[in-house]
Amino acid sequence: MLSPDLKHALPTSEELPCSDDTPVDNEDQNLLPNVLLFLLSTIWTERMDWYFGVDMAIYHTTGANPRVPVVPDGFLSVGMERKKGGKSRRSYVVWEESEVVPILTLEMVSHTPGGEYDEKLNIYARLGVLYYVVYNPEFWQRDGHQPFEVYKLVNGTYQLQIGEPHWMPEVGLGIGRCQMMFGNLMQEQLAWFDQRGDRYLTAEERAAQERREKERMAHYLRSLGIDPDRLPE
Repeated sequence: MLSPDLKHALPTSEELPCSDDTPVDNEDQNLLPNVLLFLLSTIWTERMDWYFGVDMAIYHTTGANPRVPVVPDGFLSVGMERKKGGKSRRSYVVWEESEVVPILTLEMVSHTPGGEYDEKLNIYARLGVLYYVVYNPEFWQRDGHQPFEVYKLVNGTYQLQIGEPHWMPEVGLGIGRCQMMFGNLMQEQLAWFDQRGDRYLTAEERAAQERREKERMAHYLRSLGIDPDRLPE
């Protein structure tokens, strides 16, 4: 914990830039983390103690300069307000969040390597991020890694985890890849999973599933000579 004097000397979130202004290399760098955010908003709809940031600066005091942030493609923190003081965050400033660091960070590797396997890995380890996810669907062979990797911080060192989707008991979620429709296109996406390994469905998928169930029930009733539109109330 920072001493009150040192904490008082640190800049506020209002004084700090909200990102590093580095443009993304491809549309998936914004799309896929936002898909995770939207899914989480339906999974944890009743919970008000979490925050998922997309391409947002994280300011911390474990580096050389607290004014120099790390900017993951996505991150999840638990144990704080969804809206800080009822307002949207411009950035995530650890010393303004009761020293709560993200429990998970996500980096998506593009054609321009960004230090995902060394520099950022070391930053997140010093910061104390429990789970570090690296998604590298196109350049994993170039980098000598797997397309999807989950690292867990154990005694200050990241250890590569086995299995996909990977269940994270401290988070209460699993994370992995899937094929999912988005904008009428089928593509590989990242998704949340339950402890059984079943993927959490999107709101659209759940609605479609309910329609299919109603259609099956209506077909069954007709097979029995019952008009599903004339059922007694």
